[in-house]
Amino acid sequence: MEEPIAPRTFINQSIAKLLTRFPALFRRWVRHHSFVTFDDSPWTPFKGDPAQSRVALVTTAGVHLRHDPPFNMRDPAGDATFREIPAQSTPTDLTITHDYYDHRDADRDISVVLPLEPLNALAAAGDIGAVNRRHFSFMGHILPPHRRTLVDDTAPRVAELLKADEVDIAILTPA
Repeated sequence: MEEPIAPRTFINQSIAKLLTRFPALFRRWVRHHSFVTFDDSPWTPFKGDPAQSRVALVTTAGVHLRHDPPFNMRDPAGDATFREIPAQSTPTDLTITHDYYDHRDADRDISVVLPLEPLNALAAAGDIGAVNRRHFSFMGHILPPHRRTLVDDTAPRVAELLKADEVDIAILTPA
């Protein structure tokens, strides 16, 4: 028997669906929402040549390999873990576990949130130097207390892996 959805999870999912279906309501919510802000930014302007660069994708769309564990949708605070996606993955290898956005379009074409095939086409055309051997996926709905885990542990771990892979450009694709 499937475990019932926690009330807070149900409320979060319902709000996400409502805001997706009514853009005016979403715009009003954005004006009054208190977003997480940072005093510093790890942003570094890119000064290299894309044609000589290794590129990786990082998404917050909840994408993962079908045989990987899904993201935890039972925890109303989200899931601060990540999934590694090998570069040779095909669209049929992938699925999405994320209840906080309408991913019907991404279910039909995963490139909407994880553009592996377009990235490979850029490499084949010589517009970028190489596609990294792996890409990374997170679940984009992370609330306290998991937000601290994401900021202090999980995201830095992925940054270390990207650095170890000698990635020059990481493209973030939000859900």
